[in-house]
Amino acid sequence: MKAEYINPFLESAKIVIEQVVQIRPSTGQLGLKDVKFVENYIWIQIGLNGQMNGDIVFGLSEEVAIKMISAMMGGFVISEIDEMGKSAISELGNMISGNASTILYNQGVRVDITPPKVLHSAQTAGFEAKRALTIPLIMDGIGELDIQVLVAS
Repeated sequence: MKAEYINPFLESAKIVIEQVVQIRPSTGQLGLKDVKFVENYIWIQIGLNGQMNGDIVFGLSEEVAIKMISAMMGGFVISEIDEMGKSAISELGNMISGNASTILYNQGVRVDITPPKVLHSAQTAGFEAKRALTIPLIMDGIGELDIQVLVAS
């Protein structure tokens, strides 16, 4: 698995988060780890097809998701993730992946993305544990968003 697969998603996530959440995230340590779904966590899964095939998965705790959704809604405080919140966090994943696919296109890599799936529970995820290239984005006062790339080719 090549480290450069994650760079367009990392670059895009920093730009999008700064625009919609009003926080400049810092980058954690790049690593290879097993993606395991745990409770009280939300995953935004987006499929990649074309010259790269696989999935990009954004993982964040419910607490971090609530803070991000609140920031996306102009500071309107929310206490739980309802349908509007799921839509907002889904759109965040869509914006990051869409921008990343444009970056990849400009690098000569053609890739299409699927609509995001918000997975809220380990049982309903239907996602098997795999090894992924992963990097956390650290947002002061909010928490971490993990970017996990599972690319077959």
